[in-house]
Amino acid sequence: MPEHEFASSTRPQWSGTISFGLVSIPVNLYPGNRESRVSLRMLGPEGTPLGRQYASAGSGEALDESATERGFETDKGYITVTDDELDRLAPEKSRDIDLRVFVAREELSPLFFLKSYFLTPGDASGKAYRLLAETMERRRRVGIATFVMRGREYLVAILAEHGILRAETLRFADEIRTPHDIGLPKKSKTSASTVRKFEKAIQNATKKTLDQKEMRDEYAESMLKLIKTKSSHHKDIVETEEKSERRRPAQVVDLMEVLKKSLAHTSKG
Repeated sequence: MPEHEFASSTRPQWSGTISFGLVSIPVNLYPGNRESRVSLRMLGPEGTPLGRQYASAGSGEALDESATERGFETDKGYITVTDDELDRLAPEKSRDIDLRVFVAREELSPLFFLKSYFLTPGDASGKAYRLLAETMERRRRVGIATFVMRGREYLVAILAEHGILRAETLRFADEIRTPHDIGLPKKSKTSASTVRKFEKAIQNATKKTLDQKEMRDEYAESMLKLIKTKSSHHKDIVETEEKSERRRPAQVVDLMEVLKKSLAHTSKG
């Protein structure tokens, strides 16, 4: 695929700018994670896929979505909130990733991380993008920022690795538990022989690099193997009218290859 066509292979989930001080850097945001390769549907007696429906917890009566409303549970009951009230609370629409502060990477615990995204240059040159990535990586800095996507405001960390910027959506501070919250036992003295035993065991299992095979989803692979075997033997296959209307599976795109071609293209630009 020609370098100038890299963007046609997958569309960014969000486009905007990274802004801090007087700096403004156009970027595109791509998901860095894929959902599980194995997804099972709930089926009825005739093999028809089942859907979910709202029902009253008291009477069991099925309800249409238009007959529902949102509520926050309190000790006095539920406080209802209207769509108009939610709209007034919604964050102001913006195309900026507003970088608030830079901190040392060691300051940010992995406990805060939620979902990964890649950021690619949004303009033809990408010079400012490269300069920011190289500077952050050299100084081991992480940027803490906020941005709005699909009507929701996210707290994110901007990181740089191998010249590429990455965004990690973060949990808020009040969502993080501390060791004190879960009641860990107090630290006790340990004999030197026990310490050496653990050090030796860790050393024996230590490798210089992390092999991706160590991070395989063995359950998903076993499930796919089972499905393939059943399919080849035409076993437990339930045909429905939906079969002919199913969409073709989406093409899997190598996002790292897209990023490499994007950066190579901006360098030549």
